[in-house]
Amino acid sequence: MTQQLQDEFDSSVENAEAWMKAIQERLRINDNTKGPRSALEARLRETEKIRALEPEGSLKMDLVLVKADAALRSIAEDKKHEVLSKLKDIKALWEETAIYITHCHSRIEWVWLHWSEYLKAQDEFYMWIHNMRVTLEPDIELQLGLKEKQWQLSHAQVLQNDVLNQSVLLERLLEEAASLFSRIGDPSVDEDAQKKMRVEYEGIRQEAQNRVKLLETITKEHEQYSANVNQFQSWLNGVTERLNCCIGEATKSSAEDKLKALKEISKDIRSGGKKWKHLENQCAEVIQNTSPLGASRLKDDLEELRKALEKLKLLSSEEEERLLKIQQSESAYESQARQLEADIQKLRKDLQRLENDLDPGEGEKTEDEFVTLWRKCNATRAALAAEESKIERLKAQLKELLRFSQDVQPHAESVVSAIHQYQSVRGKTSKMSTDTETQLKRIFQNPLQSFEQWKPSVQMLLETPEPELAHIEAALAESSQFKEMLMMLQLKKDLLNNVLGEEKAESFLQAAAEASKEREILHKSLLQSKSKLQNLILQHKNFDAGFAPLQKKLSAIKAKLELEKEPQPDLLGKKTQLQRLQMIQDDLAEFAIHMEEVEKLVQSNTTHRHEMNQLSSDSQALKRSLEMMIQQSEDHVQKHWAYNDKLSDLQQWISVTREKIDSYQDADGEQSTEGRLEDLERWLAEFPDKEIQLHLVEAHGQLVMENSSPEETVHVQAELDQLKESWKSLKEMATGLLKKWQLNRPVADKKKKRAFVDSRWMSRPAFHLFDVDPNHKQEKMGEGQSTSSHLKLLHDFEAWLQGENTKLTKILAGIPSSTEEIKAHQSKLEELQSRVPDGQHLFEDLLHLRPVIGNSEELEDLRYRWMLYKSKLRESLSSLSAISLEEPDRFRKKPSGGVCSYLHRVCRAALPLQLLLLLLLLLAFLLPLAEETHSCTLANNFARSFKLMLRYEGPPPT
Repeated sequence: MTQQLQDEFDSSVENAEAWMKAIQERLRINDNTKGPRSALEARLRETEKIRALEPEGSLKMDLVLVKADAALRSIAEDKKHEVLSKLKDIKALWEETAIYITHCHSRIEWVWLHWSEYLKAQDEFYMWIHNMRVTLEPDIELQLGLKEKQWQLSHAQVLQNDVLNQSVLLERLLEEAASLFSRIGDPSVDEDAQKKMRVEYEGIRQEAQNRVKLLETITKEHEQYSANVNQFQSWLNGVTERLNCCIGEATKSSAEDKLKALKEISKDIRSGGKKWKHLENQCAEVIQNTSPLGASRLKDDLEELRKALEKLKLLSSEEEERLLKIQQSESAYESQARQLEADIQKLRKDLQRLENDLDPGEGEKTEDEFVTLWRKCNATRAALAAEESKIERLKAQLKELLRFSQDVQPHAESVVSAIHQYQSVRGKTSKMSTDTETQLKRIFQNPLQSFEQWKPSVQMLLETPEPELAHIEAALAESSQFKEMLMMLQLKKDLLNNVLGEEKAESFLQAAAEASKEREILHKSLLQSKSKLQNLILQHKNFDAGFAPLQKKLSAIKAKLELEKEPQPDLLGKKTQLQRLQMIQDDLAEFAIHMEEVEKLVQSNTTHRHEMNQLSSDSQALKRSLEMMIQQSEDHVQKHWAYNDKLSDLQQWISVTREKIDSYQDADGEQSTEGRLEDLERWLAEFPDKEIQLHLVEAHGQLVMENSSPEETVHVQAELDQLKESWKSLKEMATGLLKKWQLNRPVADKKKKRAFVDSRWMSRPAFHLFDVDPNHKQEKMGEGQSTSSHLKLLHDFEAWLQGENTKLTKILAGIPSSTEEIKAHQSKLEELQSRVPDGQHLFEDLLHLRPVIGNSEELEDLRYRWMLYKSKLRESLSSLSAISLEEPDRFRKKPSGGVCSYLHRVCRAALPLQLLLLLLLLLAFLLPLAEETHSCTLANNFARSFKLMLRYEGPPPT
């Protein structure tokens, strides 16, 4: 058996070796890239056939390996070395054969592809040569104008740049031809073929350059002509502008200056004719390289320039003749203008002298100065009337100047200015005369007006029941002054006639006489009033003796009352304060009796009556304040009594309950457990009522702290904190004991179950009121919020609770008929549950503010509704969760869905893991693509410029 395995191994080795040598012989025959393209294609097909036989060699190698493995298992150790040596030799031969197959095929395929790409690029190059030759062969077309010639030149330059850029591709193509010729030796890529390509390219390049040079010459010639035309046009515009400046009426230069300028313009126009001749010759040269339509346009433009030049020449000659006529009339105009200016200056001096005489001066003027000024104004008015004839003469002279063509605006302005000055002086004189007369009239009428203003005040003073003596004496002094002023008016009768006129002066003097009579009557009345006042002063000196003690006594009572506003430290202090307030009330009643006695002294004096009324109003206000303080003190005492009673009752109940629970904890044995459990449940049933009593105690404590001193506030707060700690520990003891007993025995009836629920309810966060920081409550109490804001907070919470309860009722009213509806109901209930903590905080704030709100029944009713809503919401959530977990038959399509649900959860959990494994597998497939350092694609430089690539991935075959 061993020899047979050895023979089989040797036979397989010989067969494999013979096959490999035959393959290598065929490869050596075809391993050649020289020759024509058909021979290279035949060798490529032969290597592809040899490469297709590579799997057969792999099978032979696998057979050798199998035989070698079998032989190595059965032969002795000394013969294994021979088998391993043959196996190593055949492996080396197979590896050499496989590499030779790959390299030979890759080399021939690479040369084949290289040649194909070269032929493709060569065809594209000859196509480009043909297209460029077709483009450059036609003659240059004549263009319409300069812009078209520039476009034609730009197009030729683009073609030239394209030709020059093509040289890079030509060089690359020649390099590839040389490289390919070294590999294949074919005449189609030899040096003659390369020279032919270069010669054809050079011909195209030379033709493109010649075309560009010719177009540049034509374009530059036209550009030069256009620049000369534009320059001539600019010169023509400049000369036209200069001529318009000379012709225009707005110019300020004289006729002589205009004549000089026109002579220079005529000289420039003659030189412009020579420039036009030069343009005509240059235009003939440009027309030779321009289309017929463009040549017609050039001729038309040149003709337009000639016509504009002729028109300019005609205008210049006509303007020169016109200026000569103007120069002759200027001399006559100047003489008449000088005479007019002299007359104007003389008139202005006379007007200035009259105006200076009218200077009124500064400061206040007396009556005599106003009279002098009034007379001066009348004299000036007569002088201005005489100057009016000179004004008419100046107007006639100005009309004579208007016959000339010169600008008479300055002279007209001088005449108008003189007329304005005359009218100004006349207006000033008239205004000053009127103002002076007005001032004189005002001065004359001032005494009467002052008397009319003074008369009502004196009459009011006389009608006053109790006037002051100083006012009466001042009115008597003013009456004496008016007497002197009215007498002076009677002495100025002549002046009044001149200023006012005879009729107005006579009526004015009559009014002055009537005013004198009225003054005499008022003066007598003032003297009588003065004598009466002097008698009344003596009657009111005894009032102050009785009024001052009353004021002092009232101030003392106020001081006592202010001292009683301080808060008291304890209940005894509040009682004592109430007694002191009652004593102050007795003092105030005694003060009222004394005030009635002083009021009898006040008769007709309004000032004293006002003082007594003020004192009476102060005493009444003090009385009302005292009554309010007494009422508040009685209220404080009652609240303190109520707080002490309720605190004592609750503390006694807590101590009794604690002793009872301690006795339950100390007792052992299961026989009495049932009875103790019932007793404990009865005690727990009292907890809600006692908790309400605890809130009431806290509310009374808050009211006591608001009306007590800081020391008493600290004491009451300490009592409340101790009470809450006792309550909290008692509740924990009771709840813990109840849970302990209920865990040791099964729940038998609904009553025990309800007791356990109540214990859980008592342990919920709804009673976080006891965990509130005392400092926080002190801050709440110290904020001093108004009662209206507290009531608004209570009503807001009640409205919010009603809305939440309505939503819960609507949710519970709907009966879910599918799993989706159950989930929707559950999400709505969870949303309501999420708002419960906010409502709890708001309700706790209401509990803190209950002493200020004061309506305990309404707050306790709201508390009951709040606890009922939370319990109802909690039960609804628990029942809906149970329904969603049970999944009744009406919501399921199959009797048992537990397995399907389990499989669904398993698949949902396994899906992300499966996706992650697929991603890792894809990355593992993509890793070989990163190893491109030995790729033929990168080693082949020529392949970078063509689309086809080699398919071989490995070390380069060359």
